[in-house]
Amino acid sequence: MTVIIDYGVGNLFSLTSSLASLGETVTVSRDADVIRSADRIILPGVGAFEDAAKKLRETGLVPVLEEQVKAKKPLLGICLGMQLLFEKSYEYGEHEGLGFIGGSVIPLAGAVGELKVPHMGWNALEFKRKHPLFKYVNEGDHVYFVHSYYAVGCEDSVVAVSEYGVAVTAAVAKDNVMGCQFHPEKSGEVGLKILKAFCEIK
Repeated sequence: MTVIIDYGVGNLFSLTSSLASLGETVTVSRDADVIRSADRIILPGVGAFEDAAKKLRETGLVPVLEEQVKAKKPLLGICLGMQLLFEKSYEYGEHEGLGFIGGSVIPLAGAVGELKVPHMGWNALEFKRKHPLFKYVNEGDHVYFVHSYYAVGCEDSVVAVSEYGVAVTAAVAKDNVMGCQFHPEKSGEVGLKILKAFCEIK
């Protein structure tokens, strides 16, 4: 069973529908016992880092997530959910993240020249190393991004990048903790293949 963390800032319907289409048993919950019983966990997220981090902490689930990460349970952060995995974000100030992956989140504005921010649209994946999350997809496959900030200082954890004026960190992994800056649930067949691979990670 895959549990999607419900803390008020995720696009839960499309993610739930995508997982269900793969035949995966999926539950949306903020119940600690349900999360502990899961085979794997997804941390979604849209919106602003500070607000999302605050809402997540208000659920009381941060210690539960820390416990499950230590127990080596697979955890996937998506979009803002991935950004929350890092140590801090500089989105309208400086804000503490979960610290599961080393690095920080900074603005795309000023780094991508004349390109539009937010970065919104389809971009190709360039793999930096092999990872089970991408075993069903190929170099150059396109995925869908919607974001104004990106992760830096995380070179040891980078699995894939996408070119958008700079090499945008597209996916990271450290042990059982994984993150996708793009939205697999909005990335068509490629995204479904990535979610399928995640559901096979133990």
